[in-house]
Amino acid sequence: MASTITLNVNGVNRSVTVPDLNMPLLWVLRDFLGLTGTKYGCGIEVCGACTVIVGNQREHACVFNVGSAVGKRITTIEGLSSDNSHPVQKAWIDNQVPQCGFCQPGMIMVTEAARRAGRHGAEIMNDCTHLCVCGTYQRIKIAVTGL
Repeated sequence: MASTITLNVNGVNRSVTVPDLNMPLLWVLRDFLGLTGTKYGCGIEVCGACTVIVGNQREHACVFNVGSAVGKRITTIEGLSSDNSHPVQKAWIDNQVPQCGFCQPGMIMVTEAARRAGRHGAEIMNDCTHLCVCGTYQRIKIAVTGL
């Protein structure tokens, strides 16, 4: 049964009608709200391409149901900055991290969640367990260490 809910996404309250409150947040973000920066990779919480911040926690949007997001602030890659001026985005650019870029939004969001939790530099790397088929891990490590 369809439900109309309000989600706070990137600081803006958005009303959306979803077919099921158990629907993964990922599909609501991408298909209903048009925020395509959050990617679908594996669907089983392994690759990390779908990582967003819900409240103060990083979540895999591919398995996090939309009903659990109601009343919490959701931050996607689009919510960090519109011009790549966010410190994590700048570190990625300055260190030429992205190649194909598919996994990068998720890694950036994990890094930002770690920063919000008070972790810095090398501590953040413990949270960056996502898969990157381009193998830019050394560049990611350099970018993260500088934060």
